[in-house]
Amino acid sequence: MHASWLNQTEIVFSIIQRKVVTPNDFFDLDNISQRLTDFEDRYNQTAEPFDWTFTRDDLNGFLDRIAQYDPVAPPALPAAA
Repeated sequence: MHASWLNQTEIVFSIIQRKVVTPNDFFDLDNISQRLTDFEDRYNQTAEPFDWTFTRDDLNGFLDRIAQYDPVAPPALPAAA
């Protein structure tokens, strides 16, 4: 199962917002540019691939539980080929 590239991009921007941009205390554009570059270097040294543990069966079980309470909930996904 894969997340859309847009979801992954939103996660990266959220991390940057929390770890680099907040608090917004930059003197000029060079200052924020340097902080972003430093963060990128550090993040790339420690980054690891994400290990997905939520399976299609997990999703179908979740959708089935929602359907018990919401009659317009989406149906479970077909089994993977």
